[in-house]
Amino acid sequence: MKTDIQIAQEAELFPITKVAEAAGIPADSLELYGKYKAKLSDEYLESLEGRPDGKLILVTAINPTPAGEGKTTTSIGMADAFHQLGKSVMLALREPSLGPCFGVKGGAAGGGHFTGDFHAITSANNLLAAAIDNHIHHGNALGIDPTRIVWKRCMDMNDRALRNIVVGMGTKMDGPLRQDRFVITAASEIMAVLCLAEDREDLRKRLDRIVIGYNYQGEPVLAKALEVTGSMMALLKEAISPNLIQTIEHTPALVHGGPFANIAHGCNSVRATKAAIKIADYAITEAGFGADLGAEKFLDIKCRMADLHPDAVVIVASVQALKYNGGVPKAELKEENVEALKKGIVNLEKHIENIQKFGVPAVVALNSFVTDTEAETKAVEEFCASHGCEFSKATVWAEGGKGGIDLAKKVIKTIEEKESKYAPVYPLEMSLAEKIETIAKEIYGADGVVFAGSVQKQLHELEAQGFGSMPVCIAKTQYSLSDDQTKLGRPTGYDLNVREVYVSAGAGFVVALTGTIMAMPGLPKRPAACSIDVGEDGKITGLF
Repeated sequence: MKTDIQIAQEAELFPITKVAEAAGIPADSLELYGKYKAKLSDEYLESLEGRPDGKLILVTAINPTPAGEGKTTTSIGMADAFHQLGKSVMLALREPSLGPCFGVKGGAAGGGHFTGDFHAITSANNLLAAAIDNHIHHGNALGIDPTRIVWKRCMDMNDRALRNIVVGMGTKMDGPLRQDRFVITAASEIMAVLCLAEDREDLRKRLDRIVIGYNYQGEPVLAKALEVTGSMMALLKEAISPNLIQTIEHTPALVHGGPFANIAHGCNSVRATKAAIKIADYAITEAGFGADLGAEKFLDIKCRMADLHPDAVVIVASVQALKYNGGVPKAELKEENVEALKKGIVNLEKHIENIQKFGVPAVVALNSFVTDTEAETKAVEEFCASHGCEFSKATVWAEGGKGGIDLAKKVIKTIEEKESKYAPVYPLEMSLAEKIETIAKEIYGADGVVFAGSVQKQLHELEAQGFGSMPVCIAKTQYSLSDDQTKLGRPTGYDLNVREVYVSAGAGFVVALTGTIMAMPGLPKRPAACSIDVGEDGKITGLF
């Protein structure tokens, strides 16, 4: 049997111009990055504005486990199935971050640098950081309080040593001495800004209104005041354009942007998604981690900002992941255990209920493996039937598009028969605290929210500064519906703990940090990077 990496490396790719032509994209609308990658030109994106929208399908999942769920695999396989059925389809996915790829799961998906987008975002972020310290060094005409600088440096690598640092060590000429922090690029505000910007004009406005810190009077200082947003625009000039690539089965895919869903809003770019629904009759996109994170932010933040109206949501689950939620140790997940599955399926139940709260019809895709038994599969199917949503057993991991034909047909059937009545779960008129409490109670299942220390004061200050009408982006562990990653299944009887809030004014939301979530991940004892290499033939090994 061939390995995943062998299958990927032996695949015969079409020239990207051929893939584009099949999707109705003219060759002169592409900015080529070699033979197999291209960016869509601004002129082409503008030409799409008058076209009707296709159907928008969101793929999400239950909370991730060590057993894996297969959300991206299902997204790609389902798109290939639509393609096999002769449907006009376009994928719209995120670019993966280098940090996690080299840290825990290999760099198979390109690691966020295949057209340099992540590098451009990192450079723009750190240009602004350098400008802040340089401004203070040269007299601080804006009166920036060095103890209230909220802008953080970033890099696209897991590096726990950079979570809390001191900059400006040395002599007076080495800059102001102060405490600073790094975040991973995928968790940076520039990443969120790029992914939520409608066009270049909107990108500039968002960069201008970034809050970099506060002056001695307690007033917010905006990036515009430092006069470097034009240079940031120059760095992001190409990065804001969506990237066109293809699946192994030559289905077109727009892969653009990569915010984390446990920290940021976890969705690919608005530009890519809007292009996808104009180019194709069906656009399939994905939101990171479980539906409590990525899907909630997609539906409450991205769709609201971009005026998107999803037609269906696919919730991915696997038998092994459900058994893990039911208390089965990882080493025993391949053994049949229907009772444990029925115990752990409450996690899926909560995600189904949550999607239904947004008024969007749901389809459950069971990412099926050879160790799944007929009894286990039947238990999931019966559960879905009792909860009013379609069920499909998908074998896309083994059969590609062929293994997703039933799923594609079920999704089309759902779209045709069930009207989507999408609406966000909270109104923007609520206070920031009420929005956080609504998500905690309605989506996570918490009893309430505990605001630590000065968080209530921070919330009042943000509202006084005019940020109260923004949606909230909750940073929370992906492994549990709660803020405690050890609470599996469907936790009850707990409070969500919010330890800090701050505004991402450029992105247009207020971030609430909960539990022990970190904006700069660390590496495991033996990172995936230890297994990656390049052979004498130039082929990369160790990616899977």
